[in-house]
Amino acid sequence: MKPKRDLLIGVTFLVLLAGLAIGEKVLERRTAVAEAAGVQAPMFEVDPLWPKPLPNHWILGNTIGVSADAQDHIWIIHRQGSLEAMELYGVENAPPGANKRRNGAVEAECCVPAPAVLEFDQAGNLLHHWGGSDGEGYIWPDSNHGITVDYKGNVWIGGNGVGTAPGSTPAAAGRGAAARGQAARGAGDGAPAATAPEGQSGPVIGYTHDSMIMKFTQDGKFLMQIGKVGASKGSNDIENLRRPAKIFVDKDANEVYVADGYGNHRVIVYDADTGKYKRHWGAYGNKPDDTNLGPYNPDAPPAQQFRNPVHCAELSKDGLVYVCDRVNDRIQVFKKDGTFVKEVFIAKKTLGDGSVWDIAFSRDPQQKYIYLADGANEKIYVLLRDSLEILTSFGDGGRQPGQFYAVHSIATDSKGNIYTTETYRGQRVQRFLYKGIGTVAKTEQGVIWPKSK
Repeated sequence: MKPKRDLLIGVTFLVLLAGLAIGEKVLERRTAVAEAAGVQAPMFEVDPLWPKPLPNHWILGNTIGVSADAQDHIWIIHRQGSLEAMELYGVENAPPGANKRRNGAVEAECCVPAPAVLEFDQAGNLLHHWGGSDGEGYIWPDSNHGITVDYKGNVWIGGNGVGTAPGSTPAAAGRGAAARGQAARGAGDGAPAATAPEGQSGPVIGYTHDSMIMKFTQDGKFLMQIGKVGASKGSNDIENLRRPAKIFVDKDANEVYVADGYGNHRVIVYDADTGKYKRHWGAYGNKPDDTNLGPYNPDAPPAQQFRNPVHCAELSKDGLVYVCDRVNDRIQVFKKDGTFVKEVFIAKKTLGDGSVWDIAFSRDPQQKYIYLADGANEKIYVLLRDSLEILTSFGDGGRQPGQFYAVHSIATDSKGNIYTTETYRGQRVQRFLYKGIGTVAKTEQGVIWPKSK
């Protein structure tokens, strides 16, 4: 009896093994079929030879904005004062905010800070350059941030510098230590003691130099400013900004949307010609509030206010506003009037600088895809715009072409190419050539190096 039972058990075991093997083969075939069918997404390759080298021993500092104009010229903005001492040997005196080893002397042939605003053509040639200092009718930001060329060809810039309150000593930092293009300081970085500006209610805001956005011609002629230097009263002050990060201009309504920003916790909208206030809102369409929420906790319920910085506010053709709530690791989507629509979290466990730095839309008529720059995880995500589903990503941390060090800003040209800039010690602009729609081989593509021919 026992041998028969053992035989039966053995046969059953073999049948089970065979069944498992067949099931595994079927699963493998299904996986292969799924991979063969594949997820379809835009494909890119880094262009390691764009742009061409800058002239005059010029070098870039923190590169914190990029925009494509109607001619597919690429505009970037960087911080001259963020360069290190050994990057300034070629100038006699350091730009405000930077330090040289021997001020008053040219120490070597190289290097020299490039002008703050640079324009390139598709071949990578430098066409025009300007900016970085005060001019007639305006004071340059302490820490310029973001650049947008609107549908009329005007150039808009913001700034996220704290600066020094009038009457403060130089030791309190400001325009000596975080000034004229140096990386902006956060709370606790030696800023002067906070005092409430007249008319401010709620939490004490303190002095902030960069309380404005500015509009220029493409030749650098000053046209208009919204907000006044050092005048911010907080997130419900409709006359001033507070460390605004990025700007978008709506062609249909001629309205300027401001991601405001590094100091305030809101999106605010003005008339793009007159600067007249239109409306503003915070996270979920709430009235913004400047209460300190403390550090981001990915396991806590979603914050009902934006954290700093509110880093982008981009308007799609179908009238939806996509807001980068960077440190909260999320995109929030609104109607033009500030009505909340939906949100998505990206790499939700990301701490520190956060994951949602900037976005750009694909250039097809439907703007089917979103490209999202993540300067903490050092990659570009490709999302379906309607569902906010991540299809794939590319990039990795590093210094070589196709890698990133704090990828900060992103834009697309009419051909569908992607342009990125890098802040901190990344200090560059890169181009990624659009290669059409293709099958995604893996979710994380890594460095998308040009294919051998």
